[in-house]
Amino acid sequence: MTKNTYQCLVNKLPYSESFLFVDEILNVSEKSVEGTYRFKPEATFYNGHFKDNPVTPGVLLTECCAQIGLVCLGIYLLGEENNIEDLKIGMSSSQMEFLLPVFPGERVRVTSELIYYRFHKLKCNVKMFNEKDKLVCKGTLAGMMVINNE
Repeated sequence: MTKNTYQCLVNKLPYSESFLFVDEILNVSEKSVEGTYRFKPEATFYNGHFKDNPVTPGVLLTECCAQIGLVCLGIYLLGEENNIEDLKIGMSSSQMEFLLPVFPGERVRVTSELIYYRFHKLKCNVKMFNEKDKLVCKGTLAGMMVINNE
């Protein structure tokens, strides 16, 4: 795949800037995906989490893992033949373990390995690494993808 193909995948995500946690996709295949995101220091959630010591909330680390590891992989698996203009996504389960904090301005890398994909149900093992390649969090995410034109 080319860099343009990877950018097209990011452009198909059903999120906008205030809730988009994917900057780029580095690799994608039928079995895995890898991508990055930099948590912007000016993000408003840092104002109150935590006062005078901002840390990225775990729920947003999970969301970043889900957007890269579940949704991007799911869009790829749905393939080019599907019109995903009306894609609906729902996370059905998450089990995450948090090991290190992520601070404002940090860039993270997410890897995801497919456990299964059938009947538009997707389950993956995800890992997030910081810029020092230290494991930040890991877990298993599952979700459903529905295209309204089906």
